[in-house]
Amino acid sequence: MMENGFYNDFDRAELEPRDPDYRSVFQRGRDRLIHNAAFRRLQSKTQVFLSGEYDFYRTRLTHSIEVSQIAGSIARYLNSTSDPLAPDFHIDEMLVEATALAHDIGHPPFGHAGESTLHELMLPWGGFEGNAQTLRLITEIIFTSGRSRRGMNPSRAFMDGVLKYKTLFSEWENPTRHFLFDDQRRFLEFVFDNRPIPAELSPGKERNGFRSLECQIMDWADDTAYSLNDLVDSANAGFINIDRVTRWAAEQDLSPRQQEILEQLNRALGERNLERVMNRRIGDFVEATRLIERENFMADRTHRYRFGMEVDPEVRAEQKIYARLARELVFRSPQVCQLEHKGGFMLRRLFEALAQNYLATKRPRLRLLSADFELEMDAAEGEAKRARVICDYLAGMTDGFASRIYRRLFDPEFGSIVDLI
Repeated sequence: MMENGFYNDFDRAELEPRDPDYRSVFQRGRDRLIHNAAFRRLQSKTQVFLSGEYDFYRTRLTHSIEVSQIAGSIARYLNSTSDPLAPDFHIDEMLVEATALAHDIGHPPFGHAGESTLHELMLPWGGFEGNAQTLRLITEIIFTSGRSRRGMNPSRAFMDGVLKYKTLFSEWENPTRHFLFDDQRRFLEFVFDNRPIPAELSPGKERNGFRSLECQIMDWADDTAYSLNDLVDSANAGFINIDRVTRWAAEQDLSPRQQEILEQLNRALGERNLERVMNRRIGDFVEATRLIERENFMADRTHRYRFGMEVDPEVRAEQKIYARLARELVFRSPQVCQLEHKGGFMLRRLFEALAQNYLATKRPRLRLLSADFELEMDAAEGEAKRARVICDYLAGMTDGFASRIYRRLFDPEFGSIVDLI
């Protein structure tokens, strides 16, 4: 196999060194992720609409698979069109696809409502953020054979590929979203090899925007998937139609190009071929990328920061108008908001019940968690760590599992001692 000079030992280093096998370190990371329950649970977590309502709507799992395919296509496109890249100096498709498959594994049940609810509940103990939880899973929770609750031992490049945000919770004046947990500082230091972060990358938007090439690819693939494919789901569900798009457009201050985009969308809706049109646009979004060289404090250490990716401004603007349309016509609709309210309500009740049982240490507690989480709770020292175990338990639930546990705890007519959890 031809050696790929784009990556060096710094990129391939794992948290804990281990003997090599027949796979590359990037292949091992992808394999460990796919063969794991945290990844499989995405099949029953909400993407736009509650999982299980209809079998053709996207779930977090199918969304992640689509993001992985798009990310791999971007890597192949850049490899074939970028002058600096060559067969022996190229972006690793396996690494890019792995970061895309992993990008949502930290998200809790019930979509963004679940994430917001857990963050509000965890504010006294460091907050909750889906991307930070993804990092927690791959570094501390997901286990491989012979290892217990110590993470999947990711390589530096893989860890950095999923690290969309690099600002710590305590570094935000008002930490609403987009942060890492404070105790994840050591992983941030590992990613940067303990190099001090320059002052110009101040905590917040500037630092969060400082991403490796593979993370940039994953993020654009994610934007592409949810703005195009989720729009198709929304049309199939009846939230997006010609009348609603027309009325919405009339109420906005749109540029001529934005109006043209929405007219094309309505034309596809009228011809009932929206999915075919959007599938074709995926290829256009892939080909809107280009490799660039950049200067920063990590560029001399790794090609992942020496090179970056730019997206054609017109295509990015098109993506943003699709995302804005979906946000205002779908995510803010009464139907979706009502379901999100219900999901958030259930998570809140579950958290409060578990907190009352496990954070109040002056009385004997009931064993409400599964056996592995009871062991984690027994080992947790201090209220903050016990609260994080509760959060891990809830964040790992699927929509259906959270609903069943809610009913078992609060519905007198549901469940019996012979139920299997």
